Amino acid sequence: MNKQDKIYVAGHKGLVGSAIWRNLQGKGYTNLVGRSHAELDLMDTAATQAFFDEEKPDYVIVASAKVGGIQANSVYRGQFIYENLMIACNTIHQAYTHKVKKLLFLGSSCIYPRMAPQPMGEDCLLTSPLEYTNEPYALSKIAGLKMCESYNLQYGTDFISVMPTNLYGPFDNFNLETSHVLPAILRKMFLGRYLETGNWKSLRADLALRPVEGIDGASDEQTILAILDKYGIKASGAHEGKPCQVKVEIWGSGKPLREFLWSEDMADACVYLLENVSFADLCKNMGKEIRNTHINIGTGKEITIAQTAQLIKENTGFEGELFFNAEKPDGTPRKLLNVSKLHSLGWHHKVELEDGIARLADWYTNN
Repeated sequence: MNKQDKIYVAGHKGLVGSAIWRNLQGKGYTNLVGRSHAELDLMDTAATQAFFDEEKPDYVIVASAKVGGIQANSVYRGQFIYENLMIACNTIHQAYTHKVKKLLFLGSSCIYPRMAPQPMGEDCLLTSPLEYTNEPYALSKIAGLKMCESYNLQYGTDFISVMPTNLYGPFDNFNLETSHVLPAILRKMFLGRYLETGNWKSLRADLALRPVEGIDGASDEQTILAILDKYGIKASGAHEGKPCQVKVEIWGSGKPLREFLWSEDMADACVYLLENVSFADLCKNMGKEIRNTHINIGTGKEITIAQTAQLIKENTGFEGELFFNAEKPDGTPRKLLNVSKLHSLGWHHKVELEDGIARLADWYTNN
């Protein structure tokens, strides 16, 4: 890759896309192209083709996706499969027709079976049923990586796919309706902290920046308390400006194990693979059947949701009770990636979870 090559980052405003953008800038790449969803709807085939016709990128990074936590995945099943399939089909096919030098497609560790052997290697893909709650999203990502693989085999393209573990970091999604577990818990505890200390100024400022179901910082006291209660931030005897007791609800038993990767580490891995690894490198010694050429990206370390919540509690200053609601779904019991392929290609993570949560808490309070 040359520093002047045109690189299109699809989803450059999101958690991973923005981190990749900053990483590329930091390494001296000067010709980056991004479009917001309002400027370019990647589900629109004609609009996507027109964009590629105009910009003619040399490299493409597909970090755009409709994403969400267990609640969003359960409710918006049709949207999750349709929108993610359309994004994958349009960007990958246009990259082929416009002779892009290399494409990097981002998937998700939820592509692996619910009861996959742990840690999950790339070769356990499609070996048993998926987790039901996120099956539509997982299928769309599997289709994307298989599309990359198939275009490589038929057309000789150089499209590689990466499967990140659970990500967190700056510019994460803190929307309580759609966020993933770590940013959701972190925000709940900050809001809980504001309530228990009577800090309604910060509470209203938070809601002004990130409204919940349209409820913002200008709403009345009872409306705010009601929406927070709906999302598991339960205040006993709360009145504006007065301290109170607060309990934060977390979905599930707290027992599932998860692996978390700092988003800026993920970005660094993506850029490293773009610069140093080709599809041909991933096919060596595979024989006649070329499959599962994607690359897991993670830390190879896991922690329970309950332990994660405790780390977040320590970094937000929340002093109230944590309530694990076992009547809510746990999701996949364990999701640990085997990252031996990634390590063999020469990349290792740098930010450990304890440091990452502290960084994210600082970032949240300053943003």
